[in-house]
Amino acid sequence: MDALTSAQLNAFRKGLEPYVIFNEAEWIVFIQHISIKSYKKKQFFAEAGKVCNYFGFVLAGSVRYYHIINGNDITGYFSFENEFVSSYKSFLTGEPGINYIQALEPTQIILISKKDMELVLANPMLAYKMERFGRLLAEHYLICYEDRITSFITQTPEERYLKLLETGRDILQRMPQHYIANFLGITPVSLSRIRKRILVDHK
Repeated sequence: MDALTSAQLNAFRKGLEPYVIFNEAEWIVFIQHISIKSYKKKQFFAEAGKVCNYFGFVLAGSVRYYHIINGNDITGYFSFENEFVSSYKSFLTGEPGINYIQALEPTQIILISKKDMELVLANPMLAYKMERFGRLLAEHYLICYEDRITSFITQTPEERYLKLLETGRDILQRMPQHYIANFLGITPVSLSRIRKRILVDHK
């Protein structure tokens, strides 16, 4: 674990603002409970069968969430800069996780451990705001999950790809094509056909 710079702390504080805003006294106490770690490409943040003891904020880089099914890895999600990362159920319950979270490039993640989260939740100065933070974050995860499930029920692969063009350009620019196809629930060949069709339609 490395020490955080002022710039890193400021970026983290800004990333937290949609969920929680600390005054200066609260912030000084809170940052005593965080750390930062650099992950090499393909290094794991979380692994299936192991308890995820950390909750993170991606400061730089990206990670991929995936499951192994019949020997094949199935991509479920990505997190990029200024997004949170965790095997959240495992973090909350202390039970072994069922998915892998792996750095797709050199990645820096600000971490708070389960133990430190419990300490800030027990701190009278921080308890109310951290409880609210936890609720808003859980709501965020629930909305993301529902949107993902709904897209597979109500949209065609091409519609999911067009949506990704609108909202997930980082994925398209930085992720290998087979991961994108996997994320969309199609084969790389099908993705190539969709991309060619869209290019023809927009000429």
